[in-house]
Formats: sequence, C-alpha cells, structure tokens
Amino acid sequence: MEVPLPRYKRVLLKLTGELFCEKGRTGIDFVVVKRIAEYLAHLRKVHDTDLAIVIGGGNLFRGRNIRGDNFDRAQADFIGMMGTIMNGLALQGELNILNVESRVMSSLRLDQACEPYIRLKAMHHLDVGRVVILVGGTGRPFFTTDTTAALLAAELDCEILLKGSGVDGVYSADPKVDKDAKMFSTLTFQEALVQGLMVMDSTAFAVCKDQKIPIIVFNVEDLNNIERILNGENIGTLVS
Repeated sequence: MEVPLPRYKRVLLKLTGELFCEKGRTGIDFVVVKRIAEYLAHLRKVHDTDLAIVIGGGNLFRGRNIRGDNFDRAQADFIGMMGTIMNGLALQGELNILNVESRVMSSLRLDQACEPYIRLKAMHHLDVGRVVILVGGTGRPFFTTDTTAALLAAELDCEILLKGSGVDGVYSADPKVDKDAKMFSTLTFQEALVQGLMVMDSTAFAVCKDQKIPIIVFNVEDLNNIERILNGENIGTLVS
C-alpha cells in the first residue's frame, strides 16, 4: 500500500509529561514510554517528516502544586526543567532499543547526559533524519514548556506545532464542566484572542501568532491521531 505524502515536512510535537505514565498516576512508567517509542519508530519508518519533540514534566513535578507561598518560583521551575530531562532520556533509551536514531538536546546544561541545545546542530540532526527530543524548557524560569515549543518551532523552521493534550481540541468552555461546550474545528489567532480561548499560554500563543506558525490542538491519548494529522486528516482544532 502506498503511503501518502506527508502534509508537513517538519513538525514540532509538544507532548505532555502526563503521557509518560498511566492516567491518574505520577512518575515514569517504562511500559508506557516503550509504547510511545514504538509509535514514533513507526512514524519514522513510514513518513518522511522531520520530527522535533518538546516534552513536559508534569508527571514528575509541577511547581504550582507546592503547598504554601514561600517556596521560590524560580527554584520550582528549575526542578520542573529537570523533570523534562528525565522524560527525554527515558524516551531516548526506548528509541535506542528500537534502533531509532535520536538526540536529546537540553536548554538547561547537563552535558554529561545530553547535548546542549544549539540551533544549527539541532537543524542538522533533523536534516539527517534523527528524532530530536528537546528538554530543559527554555533554560530559564518563569516560562512554560508551551512557550518552549513555540520558540523552538520558530527557531527550527517547523511548519506547524502539534500540541498534544488530553482533550479533542479547543472548546468554547471546559468540556469537563459544561456539557454544551462546542469544539472548534478551525480558529484564527484573532478569534481565539477575542474569545479568550485557552489554546496555549499567552506567551506561546503570541510567538506562534507573530511568526505565523499554525497550531493543531488534539487528543494525544490516542497516539494514532499524530499519523492522521500527518496524512492530512482534520483532527482536533487548527488555529492559524
């Protein structure tokens, strides 16, 4: 069977850290990570799409969950960045078993474990077909991994940012609270701003808007949605 040509040549895939463990749990579940790695190996085998992945760390640590008001926010953010590095190394380890070439590149320096993020080096890895796993956030506190994804999508000349989430797309209200919430199939950046829809955090959204990088928000709990998007199916919500 002939594989369809990819809709996008280079994509930035944002994966939530919660994807790295069973739903409702915390930590790294290597059975789950293996499943993600096997799926990415399948994508690399059948698609000629350059794949850069930004990983969150919410399965290991979220600064907002710290009790009390006295803990330093910057310190908490650095702990969260370390969590993203742990997730990235776990994913690379499983990709190595499958003989899928990948590189973990961190904006937070940890040179004995992974490469420092250098834009031209990351571009080279993508050009030669390696999966590039981008961790360590922005390397600075006070920014989310959504912002990291937006910035790196711009830096690496990605055609689109695929934001994997736990819902099917962008809704008019929280679908877990409002059963009448409507899911949008498409939105313009302006419509999302005017309606106050939570696509990504405001900094990330501003970067994508300014750099004209479209965003697809989709449910990544079904990993097959990634391939459906690459094949040109209308999955989730397209913001452009």
